[in-house]
Amino acid sequence: MRALPTLLLTCIALSSSILPASAASPVASVPELELTRYAGHWYEIAHLPVSFQRRCAGDITAAYALRADGTINVRNTCRTRDGDQAIAEGVARTVEGHPGRLQVRFVPGWLSWLPLVWADYWVIALDPDYQWAVVGDPDREYLWILSREPSMDAELFSRLKTKAEAMGYDLAPLVVAAPLR
Repeated sequence: MRALPTLLLTCIALSSSILPASAASPVASVPELELTRYAGHWYEIAHLPVSFQRRCAGDITAAYALRADGTINVRNTCRTRDGDQAIAEGVARTVEGHPGRLQVRFVPGWLSWLPLVWADYWVIALDPDYQWAVVGDPDREYLWILSREPSMDAELFSRLKTKAEAMGYDLAPLVVAAPLR
């Protein structure tokens, strides 16, 4: 039972921003997102450091599955430093009027009425064939570069980083979690 207050405080900290980032251009989500095409298995290529991934040492993946009620099952996995597998399961919902924006929560459903348990998950760049995606948030605290393949072409990776930097993301602390080719 002691884990619940810690989990709730973590979610509140992750969902709110103390200081806004300054940038020339705002973070913009993609204008279209077909959830049926976005669903499925993704490999994390890189991410900005976040507390809930600090135990991850590699093999970081995300799987999205559409549910009958219109929400999306989220299952994030990674290999920890001691060789175990860490799993986080959550749910995402769409943001009305903004196809490229989702909100995700990893707390139990009975807490879903609390607005601070929902974190922004914006698809800010997307391959027309849904082979890669860049996901972030409007406060520039989170960023993930995802691929359908477990590695990514170094030139493509560089272009995706440039897109994120143009939206004001500081990528100096970027963690590259998968091989580049």
